[in-house]
Amino acid sequence: MRCRIVGAPVQDGAGRMGCEMGPSALRTAGLVGAIAELGHEVVDMGTVERAMVRPAVHGNLALKALPEIVAWTEALTDAAYRASADAMPIFLGGDHSISAGTLSGIARRAAELGRPLFVLWLDAHPDFHTLDSTTSGNLHGVPLAYASGQPGFDGLFPDLPVRVDPRRVCAFGLRSVDPAERRALTAAGVTVHDMRVIDEHGAAPLMRDFIARVAAEGGLLHVSLDVDFLDPAIAPAVGTTVPGGATFREAHLVMEMLSDSGLVSSLDLVELNPFLDERGRTATLLVDLVASLMGRRIMDRPTRSF
Repeated sequence: MRCRIVGAPVQDGAGRMGCEMGPSALRTAGLVGAIAELGHEVVDMGTVERAMVRPAVHGNLALKALPEIVAWTEALTDAAYRASADAMPIFLGGDHSISAGTLSGIARRAAELGRPLFVLWLDAHPDFHTLDSTTSGNLHGVPLAYASGQPGFDGLFPDLPVRVDPRRVCAFGLRSVDPAERRALTAAGVTVHDMRVIDEHGAAPLMRDFIARVAAEGGLLHVSLDVDFLDPAIAPAVGTTVPGGATFREAHLVMEMLSDSGLVSSLDLVELNPFLDERGRTATLLVDLVASLMGRRIMDRPTRSF
């Protein structure tokens, strides 16, 4: 497989500083080498530069860094579209606001190829707020709502070339959902597997069903992996920790099943805040998870010590 690494050092959408160091930490932890060792062709395309910041005003006074996030979304939409030409782009965040742009660009590419785009959202939060509904004002909480064409973004965020069909989105691992998001997710038809459902049924059957849907429609699959999908006991380098996340083995199982499917066409790695890490353990774990996604098996995985 041809892989293209794209750095997106965005921290304007998060509630605390540090995510802009995420791409560097992932590179330092050996991401490129881990993928190349599995036989894939890897090209590091460097770092996306933010587009020009223009004034943007909204009635919700809680919103933070709206002009900056709009500018990043514009730049990342174009970067994602270009990087997805005959290759698998891997976007290194940065906070989860990058997905407003990555999803938009990937959706345009999928439409040109005539294939439906599915999204696996691995996250403690659904990030399904609109500009009107968010109370924190942190715009890493809106990308999935924007990319799936929810109302309230017109005239501020870039016009969507193609929207992601929310009925082809699976939010997996949720455990912190605001009431407004809960209502919007249900109305939009997003498939939600929160941690209660995962505890009751197990990760494997739920993933198997979703993968089967993607395969049945001949779809492309974009995976958006937020560090807080993982339990903070194994992945502390995130500013939005929520107890009770995916275990080490659950996370690797998800990646291994995705690898077996051969359906993943693009990937986000987001919300890594190296300032909050412990000797790089979270960055190293993310690299190992990507390796599992790209074909590494248990018998090949090196033992890690922290």
